[in-house]
Amino acid sequence: MERFIENAMYASRWLLAPIYFGLSLGLLALALKFFQEVFHLLPSVFSMAESELILVLLSLIDMALVGGLLVMVMISGYENFVSQLDIDDNKEKLNWLGTMDSSSLKMKVAASIVAISSIHLLRIFMDAKNVDPQHLMWYVIIHMTFVVSAFAMGYLDKVTKH
Repeated sequence: MERFIENAMYASRWLLAPIYFGLSLGLLALALKFFQEVFHLLPSVFSMAESELILVLLSLIDMALVGGLLVMVMISGYENFVSQLDIDDNKEKLNWLGTMDSSSLKMKVAASIVAISSIHLLRIFMDAKNVDPQHLMWYVIIHMTFVVSAFAMGYLDKVTKH
């Protein structure tokens, strides 16, 4: 009975596979939204104010960072919790495949969230005259919470490894 339960629990990791595949569909949705924004941008690029163009570009950078985060979580999570990827030797292989454990994945996710939050905050600062000071304060507080959390996670990771 114990052996059956252990085997069933170990096999249940495959329930994560469709979730990681679902993230690839989320990546597809993000790519579609990215190019929708690019196609909206192109016809009006010469008539836009510089600050407006920078805001749109920051939004595109934001989407690119989220896309990278999705790829990182999707592939590393699959490798860490489901199964190793079998990639042919003649195919291009990402240099971080197989090297990112759950701890380093957690740190990369935290750093990505801080970067995404920073870009979002920069977009808000560029339009600060149109933002309620109360909301601006909360944006900064939330961003600093992400920064402190990422720092604390990194510190705890360093302490536990020594």
